[in-house]
Amino acid sequence: MSERPVLIDHAAGYRFKPHELPILPGSPANPDHPRRRRIAYLGIGIFMGLLGGAQNGFLLANAGALQAQLALTPVEAGWLTVAFYSTYATMSMMLFRVRQEFGIQMFVRWAMVGLVAANFVQMIQPGYYPELAARAVAGITASGLSALAIYYLMQGLPAAVRVGGLVISLGLTQVAFPLTRALSPALLVDGDMGRVFQFQFALSLLGLGLVTLLRLPPGIRKKTFELLDIPSIALFVIGVSALCAFLIQGRIEWWDTPWLGYALALAILGIGGCLLIEANRKSPMLDLSWLSSRAILGLALIGATVRILVAEQGFGASGMFAALGFGNDQLVGYFWVLTGATFGGMMVSVARLDPRDLTRPVLVAVALICIAAFADTRTGVMSRPQDLYLTQAAIAFAAVFAMGPLLMEGMLRALAAGQNYVVSFIAIFSLSQSLGGLAGISLLSAYHTVRLKTHLIDAGNTLTLGNAPLAQALSNAAQRVAPVQLDPALRQQAASASISAEVGREAAVLAFNDVFFVIGTLSALTFVALLVPWLINKIRGRNPLAKELAFMEAMRTGTTQ
Repeated sequence: MSERPVLIDHAAGYRFKPHELPILPGSPANPDHPRRRRIAYLGIGIFMGLLGGAQNGFLLANAGALQAQLALTPVEAGWLTVAFYSTYATMSMMLFRVRQEFGIQMFVRWAMVGLVAANFVQMIQPGYYPELAARAVAGITASGLSALAIYYLMQGLPAAVRVGGLVISLGLTQVAFPLTRALSPALLVDGDMGRVFQFQFALSLLGLGLVTLLRLPPGIRKKTFELLDIPSIALFVIGVSALCAFLIQGRIEWWDTPWLGYALALAILGIGGCLLIEANRKSPMLDLSWLSSRAILGLALIGATVRILVAEQGFGASGMFAALGFGNDQLVGYFWVLTGATFGGMMVSVARLDPRDLTRPVLVAVALICIAAFADTRTGVMSRPQDLYLTQAAIAFAAVFAMGPLLMEGMLRALAAGQNYVVSFIAIFSLSQSLGGLAGISLLSAYHTVRLKTHLIDAGNTLTLGNAPLAQALSNAAQRVAPVQLDPALRQQAASASISAEVGREAAVLAFNDVFFVIGTLSALTFVALLVPWLINKIRGRNPLAKELAFMEAMRTGTTQ
């Protein structure tokens, strides 16, 4: 049996006991903290999780205001989102190796300093291109804050439920999205993004102060970086960035734009080149033989599918409210409901997390999305945010309730396979979540556009001059504008414009109902695809994670002896 490593915190003069040593190089030790310090760690972990999610949350919540303030075209605004996701989706595996090579303390310092710098650049608002750079840096730091939140949460949680820190960190990132939408109207005064940026900068300064006052315990370092990491990571970033540009700009410029084909080709070449290097390395960052196994591919596919299904909320419901003319300030109550539901999903997921059956909560989550999506197909032009409180809360709950078990299953499989496989899983999970969300919005947006045109054509064929209801509607509209418009021709023109706007809103809502129906159908198919193997395993009394659970139990027993 190999000799246990020795770890000493020289700043505190403390020698860590065997059971306090970190599980992985690059992660902090887990000493037996006193109760007050454990509570402090837990509070900082919660704050870091919310702070990481807020980096993208505030951008999405105030995209329109930022576009207006910087006088950007939709395409230029889209590049801001590309800049964030390009780094956020790709940096997880590099940051993991940074923690192993240089230690957790250097990682914490540079992550927080980078966040403060990015938010400072945004606060002084120097222009479009510095904003692009700030969004890219924010993507890197947001990826790092996810890991930082996990480490602080694990320091604050009891050993028996310490693994729940993974689920809580993921849940807090999701909670931040509706929370930033709920807070933004109070910060966005007269459309000025200044207070939003000031608030973000203050939060980042507070985070820097907190991690400085209460640092993480040291960890075990090991040499991980190799010369081949440079071209491999560079090709990976180029490929994923090109794919993000394709998915984001495709729905803005439309999919037949010529340069999008070149972007997709560059994505294939970049990601393919990275995989080619990794497949021929002695110690790869991405172990392709393990990643291409049936279990891991299935896990990544399920994770991406759930993200696509959850796009019913991010694109469907939010888009429908925008089509009906509701602004953020009119949706504050709606987003507070989603915040509460997301937080509830996180807490229930942690409380009900059972490593012996990680498929059951995913089944429940997909069933909730299916029911809610089909229920939303009843919406119309008279629908109000409160009419969708229940269904959208169910989807927000399900989004977090499903992701925790998926993350847990992947980490169990990675740890049981060997420490080197953890970075492979982190990379594929982060990629499936980021690209799954972007792909979901892009696919639903394209489908909505097609269905909108179909409904408008149908309406145009129906609304002829001989249509009695149309004639009556035009007459009523003309009467409404008569007190303010004396010219008969202009009065008729205003009435026609009013009717056209109403027809457009009706067509948009019908198209969103079609989107909800597609999501419901896809959810039902996903539910069946998950249910059948789950039932087969139950009938046969087989646990697909039996080997992994036995390994973790043996490791846990070994560390406590």
